[in-house]
Amino acid sequence: MNEFFKILRYAKPYKKYAIGHIISNVFFALFGTLSFVALKPMLDVIFEKNIDPCTGKAIITNPTAPIYKGIWEISDYFEGLLAYRMHEFTGGDKSKALIFVIMLLVLAFLLKNISGYLANYFMVFLRNGVIRDIRNTVYNKILELPLSYFSEKRKGDIMARVTGDVNDLQYSMLPVLELIVREPLTILFSLIAMIIISTKLTVFVFIFIPIVGFVISKIGKSLKRKSDRVQREQGLFLSTLEETLGGLRIIKGFNVEKLFNEKFKASTQRFYNFSNKLLIRQSLASPSSEFLGICMIAVILWFGGNLILNDASESFLTGSKFLVYIGLAYNILTPAKAFSRGLVNVKKGGSAAERIQEILTAKNPLQDVPNAVEKSGFNSKIEFKNISFKYDKEYVLKDFSLTIPKGKTVALVGQSGSGKSTLANLITRFYDVNKGSILIDGQDIKTLTISSLRKQLGIVTQDAILFNDSIKSNLQLGKEDATDEEVIHALKVANAWEFVKELPEGIETNIGDSGNKLSGGQKQRLSIARAVLKSPPIMVLDEATSALDTESERLVQVALENMMKNRTSIVIAHRLSTIQNADNIVVLNKGEIVEQGKHDELISKNGTYKKLVDMQSFE
Repeated sequence: MNEFFKILRYAKPYKKYAIGHIISNVFFALFGTLSFVALKPMLDVIFEKNIDPCTGKAIITNPTAPIYKGIWEISDYFEGLLAYRMHEFTGGDKSKALIFVIMLLVLAFLLKNISGYLANYFMVFLRNGVIRDIRNTVYNKILELPLSYFSEKRKGDIMARVTGDVNDLQYSMLPVLELIVREPLTILFSLIAMIIISTKLTVFVFIFIPIVGFVISKIGKSLKRKSDRVQREQGLFLSTLEETLGGLRIIKGFNVEKLFNEKFKASTQRFYNFSNKLLIRQSLASPSSEFLGICMIAVILWFGGNLILNDASESFLTGSKFLVYIGLAYNILTPAKAFSRGLVNVKKGGSAAERIQEILTAKNPLQDVPNAVEKSGFNSKIEFKNISFKYDKEYVLKDFSLTIPKGKTVALVGQSGSGKSTLANLITRFYDVNKGSILIDGQDIKTLTISSLRKQLGIVTQDAILFNDSIKSNLQLGKEDATDEEVIHALKVANAWEFVKELPEGIETNIGDSGNKLSGGQKQRLSIARAVLKSPPIMVLDEATSALDTESERLVQVALENMMKNRTSIVIAHRLSTIQNADNIVVLNKGEIVEQGKHDELISKNGTYKKLVDMQSFE
């Protein structure tokens, strides 16, 4: 139940709907009970020829207005009042009396259903608002969490939590919000009416209530564990699906369709087995509670029937009262069954809530420190001061130091795993250093707000990350309020306008999922254009040409040279052509600087850099 109350916190902004829902449900439960109580006068009129239809006693020709004598006699007071008013209305005519009680019955059911509609009306806004806010909160948390969190998670599992688990809350846990007030109050009002009619009979009802609760709790105990297995398996086959869609070219190229098909089928088979066990156990709740309820009615019929047959024991229990009592007892069954089913759903939804809470409560080590400084510009230099960093156990960078003056281009080269891309991740604060510090204009980047730090940086990665939208919208990620003229200028700088202007809708052309309607070189030039439009003082180029063919590389290289003019640039290099004009080339090996200098200087040293050039192995 803890998870349920955590979810209820999201209902706070909708308290006006919650209040309306509660009030409506109070009236729903009240009029639901009164609609059964109103059956008694009608039954008396029809079946009891010499009995007053309201009091169950001998007919009084001219009843007088009753006098209220206290709470313990409130039942007799209302019966007398109803008899008095009905006599005023009918003048003692039984046909008119029948019309009167039928009108009361219809009115009670009308008010009950109006209250039920209003309760559902308010619940629509409450329930859908809570679900929307949970989805938004989870998505916002995903955006806030560092990259390190997702390197340990499957994408499919994250997607399953945002979609499947939230849907589970919508259809299993949140419907209980509707039951919290309505069903308990319906049971309470019905029990009060039953106690007023017959205390002895009602004692038997209380005997069966804990029995029903015990059976339902036994059924619900294993639901949470079974539900958790179902949701985890759903995350697994969603991950397989996501990987399949992203790797279809490789799957087909290596003829491993059968392998992936078997992997997916094995996952869905486990999902099938787990789901069957979950639903079978879940389905037990409703018939079990209904059967126990019918057993309760049977006991009432036996015991109440004996009370009527042996009228010496309880002479005031008439046939009409007994029928109304049976109706009230049955009126308890439906809300009791719904409430027990709701408790089962809370158990089932608890697993989904836990998986969602796991994301929401995940620690984010990359947060702004108190009183973090807003960085508004770049003035002098970037410094890496004795930094060390590790992703897991072994350090990728060891006591690394480097100074990059403003306006200079520094290239980082070395074999794969030497720590080049790690430096790009550290200066952008995708990760934090374990030791040492990174300074911009003498300020430790940990003391700056992350947002203002990243405003100073433009990033172009090896994989051109584009979104299923128009060219214009993709570029405006760099500057949201950019005009068409500014977008076109950025495209020209990035050497991309030549192909964009030939597209059917120009900058409004949709480029498809991940930009797949374009070639690799075209996508990369759009990435560069996006960085140009942002116009940051510092550029970070992470192997921006390594995945391109020679012709595309030439076009992109021109774009990069245009972009790097008058900017401080950190270039993680793959090919010689991208760095030979750099102001400083830093050669890394196993996280340490082994050489640095200009291209010609390093070639003349005939060291590590010369070997890399000869092998053309800038990775």
